[in-house]
Amino acid sequence: MEICDLNALELARLVRSRQTSAVEVVKSCLERVAQVDGRPGSLEQMPLSDEDKKRVHAFITLTGENALQQAEKVDQMLAAGEDPGVLAGVPFTVKDIFCVQDTLTTAASKILANFTAPYTATPVQRMQDAGAILLGKVNLDEFTYGSSNESSAYQPSPRNPWNTDRVPGGSSGGSAASVAAGEAPLSLGTDTAGSIRQPAAFCGVVGVKPTYGRVSRYGLIAFASSLDCPGPVARDVKDAAAMLGVIAGSDERDATAARLAVPDYLEGIEEGVKGLRIGLSPDYFRITYPDPVSGELLSQPLPEEVARAVTEAAEKLSAMGADIVEGVPMPNTRFGIPAYFVISRVEAASNLHRYDGVKYGLRSEAPTADLKEMYKITRNQGFGPQPKLRILMGMYVSAAQYSEQYYRRALQVRTLIRQDFEAIFDPAGAYRLDALLTPTTPTTAFKMASLYGDSVLMQYADQLTVPANHAGVPGISLPAGLDNEGLPIGIQLLGADYAEKTLFRAARAYEMTTQEEDWRKQKPEVLRGRS
Repeated sequence: MEICDLNALELARLVRSRQTSAVEVVKSCLERVAQVDGRPGSLEQMPLSDEDKKRVHAFITLTGENALQQAEKVDQMLAAGEDPGVLAGVPFTVKDIFCVQDTLTTAASKILANFTAPYTATPVQRMQDAGAILLGKVNLDEFTYGSSNESSAYQPSPRNPWNTDRVPGGSSGGSAASVAAGEAPLSLGTDTAGSIRQPAAFCGVVGVKPTYGRVSRYGLIAFASSLDCPGPVARDVKDAAAMLGVIAGSDERDATAARLAVPDYLEGIEEGVKGLRIGLSPDYFRITYPDPVSGELLSQPLPEEVARAVTEAAEKLSAMGADIVEGVPMPNTRFGIPAYFVISRVEAASNLHRYDGVKYGLRSEAPTADLKEMYKITRNQGFGPQPKLRILMGMYVSAAQYSEQYYRRALQVRTLIRQDFEAIFDPAGAYRLDALLTPTTPTTAFKMASLYGDSVLMQYADQLTVPANHAGVPGISLPAGLDNEGLPIGIQLLGADYAEKTLFRAARAYEMTTQEEDWRKQKPEVLRGRS
């Protein structure tokens, strides 16, 4: 095993005890990037070679020299007897939707291709303050719009380390791919409809969507401001817990950040699940979608492999002492995607208006008659198909003559989804759950280009994750085996507001009881043959 394959807490322990150096850790990660990543995403359109198709392509910007300088400072602090922080010497990647001072910040869009951020996002700064070392900025769907990472203006888009013919998921696909490929033990992503949990499931890593407001959004380029949640991507549950403990907390620069004390998420994480009530809902074992011709809602069950992973996980948790509660009703889950279609696009259209070619980012060099024409040409040149689609739909459904029919109704549906969660987690209610156990995604990772361009089918990849974003509740996705093609299957635990500590405890119990299973010993395709 190479140094870069160790988990974050073990790396921090080795660095802090001076058994290895932060510089050696960073060098190991940079060597892995050189071995598996291939050329970084760029705006230059080049045909994919056979070699390109075998690489991960997680990065847009690799900040290797800077990382080595940060590592030297960590080592110098330790030599001087100073404490660099709980994540001393641990490399991490950042989804290129977060601002990092003096670093190119693109949101994977041509319209920000020349934007160097003047400040650093709060979650990134907190990672660096804890001694973690920024390795670089990773790719995503343009402005986070997508579930496969293929909509990035920076090509080649990331590929799944388990099978490079498959997508890594999105929009935090670069984050999940970089962790799964051993390029860094931690990554910072965002989750708007499942954009951390879905790629985590596809890539066989752990992804956490915290409670809305648990982590500051300051410095995050917004998609849908009422849904966006920064969160960790990690190799195991303890690393994810440690990372959330670092990035969570109030922030005077973000009025939506919760002013609640951050607990020690590692405390009691291995106490087991005895006495916890964990629910199973039939509404999470099927996908409901509109017939494209009639508009009638159709329903189909999940693939047997995916459903079986959840029921087997429930059996394991039951054997450890959890009370499994079946038949938990979540009737409004099926409306999560239609409501998301409306709410997210209204908010996206509003947020995208700031890209006008005046203050920062791309400005068209074409001659224009007036300011309005300059806006129009700049946005046409700078935005890809997905931002344009969201602007048009967002403006349509929020227009005065349609807002009652679409936008207000979508907000009402969001309230119903929230009430579903409140009912099952109510300590005086009928179910009194500590967690809800569900599949993370309806399928394992789909093939590159198989769904891209079909925004409806692409969106329904998030049907099992988006309800938590509507409700604002936390969720964690963790690997639960491989399908018959050797692709990771993800399961998800959802909890009440600020119940991350309970979710980590249940997830860690499952992780520990499956530690010796054969599927845990399998490696992603890009790492096979390495010791």
